[in-house]
Formats: sequence, structure tokens, C-alpha cells
Amino acid sequence: MSFTVAIDGPAAAGKGTISRAIAREFGFAHLDTGLLYRAVGMKGGDPIIAARNLSSDDLARDGLRSLAAGEAASRVAVLPEVRAALVAFQRDFAQRAGGAVLDGRDIGTIICPEAEVKLFVTASAETRARRRWLEAGEQGGYEEVLAQVRARDARDIGRADAPLLAAPDAILLDTTEMTVAQAIEAAKEVIAERLETRA
Repeated sequence: MSFTVAIDGPAAAGKGTISRAIAREFGFAHLDTGLLYRAVGMKGGDPIIAARNLSSDDLARDGLRSLAAGEAASRVAVLPEVRAALVAFQRDFAQRAGGAVLDGRDIGTIICPEAEVKLFVTASAETRARRRWLEAGEQGGYEEVLAQVRARDARDIGRADAPLLAAPDAILLDTTEMTVAQAIEAAKEVIAERLETRA
């Protein structure tokens, strides 16, 4: 049985943490689709060729969680040819037996519009910048990270191809005032309820 959970949202909203926890809880496979774009951005050279030839080794390289990799991902993600090259990989992953959870920015709208569960995880720009700043080991100043978060939001929301937005039937999960445990629990409740109705 395939069961797809699509988790979208802006940078540092908590979607990755929630997705990994959901995958462990329900025994689903997990794909952080942002890593695909980070890997393409960090490979250098022609990003379209990099996307078409992406390997599992590329996804395992060091530094993919850095601020620089995030910036590189946002720059290559605006290229329609890069997105097209990575769509099939993501859709195949989503349909695997046993269930899958994918997190990104266009999972519920473009990659898996028929997903059984769609969550849109968000938080204020200030909260997300603080999280990203702490996650990066406080490299650079908080104000600089906040500016990067806002610039990335503008690029992701404003891009012509697959912009960041919540699917009409997505459940909004605002984590601004939530602890990690509270956010995970809220997501688990939604998924458990959907699984129960399918049983």
C-alpha cells in the first residue's frame, strides 16, 4: 500500500524535523527534497546537467545543511529544467510501498497533488531566522540570517515555476509558538486520523 505525506513550507519552519519524526513513527520512507536542490547547487558547473546526473553519493556529501548550500539550492530551484529533471525521482519515491513522507516547497501542489496528507508548516520569519542561525552554529549575525531568510522567501514565493504556496487542501501548521514535540504531535494526529479512515 502506498500512502504519501506531503509536507511543504519555507526554510526553517520545522518541516524537516517533523518529516523525520513522522517517518520514524509510522515506518515511512523519508525524502528531504531540499537536499536534491542543495546537492545540485553545490555540485557547481551547469545545474541542469548536475540535476540530470544526480546520484546518491551527491546526496551524502558534506556541507549540504550549510547556509551556503541553502542559498545555492534556492538559486538553482528557480530553473524549470532543474525542477523537471528532479520531478520523476520524487514521484517514484512517493509511490513506494509502505508509505513515504516528502518535505519540500512544492510537494502538495506539484509533485504529489494526490497525496493522502498535505501539511503546510510555517512560522514567522524572525522565528525561522533564529532557528537557522542557531542551527548553523551562529555563523554570521542573526540580522544577516534574517535578511537571507526573507530574500529566500521572496525567491521561493515569486518564482514562476512551482512557487512556494500551500495546496488548497493542505492543513496549516504554524510552529512559531510551538515546541518541537508539540509540532510533531500535531502532525502525528493528522496522519493517524487519515490512516484510520483508510483502514
